Amino acid sequence: MHLNQHPFQTLTPAFIMDAVESLGFYCDCRTLALNSYENRVYQVGIEEGKPLIAKFYRPGRWSDDQILEEHRFCFDLVEHELPVVAPLRNDAGESLSTYKGFRFALYPRQGGRAPEFDNLDNLLILGRMLGRIHRIGAVHPFEHRPALDIHSFGHASVELIKEQFIPAEYRESYTAVTDRLLQRIEAILAGVGPIRSIRAHGDCHAGNILWRDDAPHFVDFDDARMAPAVQDFWMMLSGDRVRQAAQLEALLEGYREFCDFNTVELQLIEPLRSLRMLHYSAWLALRWQDPVFPVTFPWFNTVRYWGEQILELREQLAILDEPPLELE
Repeated sequence: MHLNQHPFQTLTPAFIMDAVESLGFYCDCRTLALNSYENRVYQVGIEEGKPLIAKFYRPGRWSDDQILEEHRFCFDLVEHELPVVAPLRNDAGESLSTYKGFRFALYPRQGGRAPEFDNLDNLLILGRMLGRIHRIGAVHPFEHRPALDIHSFGHASVELIKEQFIPAEYRESYTAVTDRLLQRIEAILAGVGPIRSIRAHGDCHAGNILWRDDAPHFVDFDDARMAPAVQDFWMMLSGDRVRQAAQLEALLEGYREFCDFNTVELQLIEPLRSLRMLHYSAWLALRWQDPVFPVTFPWFNTVRYWGEQILELREQLAILDEPPLELE
């Protein structure tokens, strides 16, 4: 590999098929890159069989123990008959493979479309599934995977941006708004007190849920970590407060059929949203040397982006001062 070449540029169609065939499959020369930026994911055609999904992990992100812990969580869920797309295991029970320096896993292909979060009937079903997932996720903690916390998602993200990315003309404004935002989040967390964290999906947006035959299938547990249960709820809420309250009611109606929910966690929705906003900018910054990122996110790290980002953070700061969502 060339010194300036990113590791993922090694993943040519031939390399991908060789990796899959190293596990005993025979490819039919069809490969299709799927939308994935943190890792690289491909649909690979298999002779006399259904296509497989090959996921190549980003070097240096997770340890083997952390990846395998994600896999074991998925296996636990599947064993309880939950609609989770788990990696395939070989005859020895192994789910993580290596090929010429890359770690990868194979998954069955699962068709489906993004769920309609505006449909309250869908949210009722999603709530039931999350209740079952969280009931299992609460049995014991992750030992190797990190927790979602204000340090890693908030303070570390802000420091990275301030030190390496924010334009000089926006540094003072960015510092001021993020300082206030983090102080407000810390105050809310202190007021809420200790909240139980469980093994959570961690990234329950529409792209990670496939809807088929009137049922959801949860995919991509790559961001699974210890987090409050509400972390897997808030990304499904949208619209004004009245609409979000109705969506939340539907989710929790289904959820409580299988798992208790501490309503104090509702106070964490906007702090968690704030941390995701800060973390997202830092994630783009950390991955900027990956050639896919400047092509896919050309608007990032422009003067206009940072001006709009500061405005959005100020708006989020104002939202943090509003009363949290409540159930009727």
